[in-house]
Amino acid sequence: MEFLVLNTKFEAVAILDVFESFIWTDRYSKCGDFEIYTSSDRQIIETLKEDFYIWTEDSEHVMIIENRKIITDVEEGNKFLVSGRSLESILDRRIVWNQILLDGYFQTQIKRLLTENVINPSDSNRKISNFIFEETDDPYILSLKVQMQYTGDNLYEAICKLCSTVNIGFKITLNNNNQFVFKLYSGVDRSYDQETNPYVVFSPSFENIIDSNYYESKAGYKNVGLVAGEGEGSARRTVVVGESTSKELSRRELYVDARDISSTTSNGGSISTSAYDDLLRQRGDERLNENKIVQAFDGQVESTQMYRYGEHYFMGDITQLENEYGMESKVRVTEFIRSVDKDGIDSYPTFEVIEEREVS
Repeated sequence: MEFLVLNTKFEAVAILDVFESFIWTDRYSKCGDFEIYTSSDRQIIETLKEDFYIWTEDSEHVMIIENRKIITDVEEGNKFLVSGRSLESILDRRIVWNQILLDGYFQTQIKRLLTENVINPSDSNRKISNFIFEETDDPYILSLKVQMQYTGDNLYEAICKLCSTVNIGFKITLNNNNQFVFKLYSGVDRSYDQETNPYVVFSPSFENIIDSNYYESKAGYKNVGLVAGEGEGSARRTVVVGESTSKELSRRELYVDARDISSTTSNGGSISTSAYDDLLRQRGDERLNENKIVQAFDGQVESTQMYRYGEHYFMGDITQLENEYGMESKVRVTEFIRSVDKDGIDSYPTFEVIEEREVS
């Protein structure tokens, strides 16, 4: 595996194919990251500069060098460690500058959020000139709606939460014109619950997954949210979201302070009571989504047999997974990790459980 190093003008300055180790992680609804560990000398330090870009043909994502560390070791020799995040992280450099009320179709409102803060903001100093929005024709995404208000929020975190709540991904890729291309996407269903697409099944019985790990946790799980908006004391406006009728020990409550959601718009207008309550519910649903039951699978996938990532399944796809304990799940590919170290080459997906059942 080799990496192409690009400078801040997107000009190729070097090919990096000698290193001691690396790890490269692509993600579905968050930015990915990377780390490269190599011998240190003046040339490599001059080549791998902060804000330079790293690309490999094995991934559609481009990484930004953000951290550099020189390690001095008399016995083992000096080492150089570089790391960073993928292009999605550039959204972390902007906030939602002015109050914005998102109310309408999901893609339209995400585009509006980016237009006002990245693509064509009122303050031209905030503009990222080579940033464009590519619309999706995915029917599921086109059917989604959103109602949310933001003021001063980190733009990256806002988009991550919005996408996570409705289980869709987003990515920023670099096109041939050196433009940052933002696009929403959702994976393809390749599970047993559909008949349109070829199945993708990972199972020890097929000998295509080994050393699988399953993790679940209810430690931070919440299923009822009390969302408090404007006002003080008994006059404070509240709504309840989630499984409001759950009782006894099955009820797990969460308080959401949403006083930042205003019923007054930036132009002096006002939001109706019902619309304001909808904004509170959306905030509550967002917080509950952050506190759901955690269920995750990962494992070393045998990439030379049956299914290959990037050919038979892709980021965000829904696949079928079984383990040796009789657990069968519909899972979404939320990460794909590639690594090289002294023990060899490794690559494997991380899955998020969508639906779980016992194998009969």
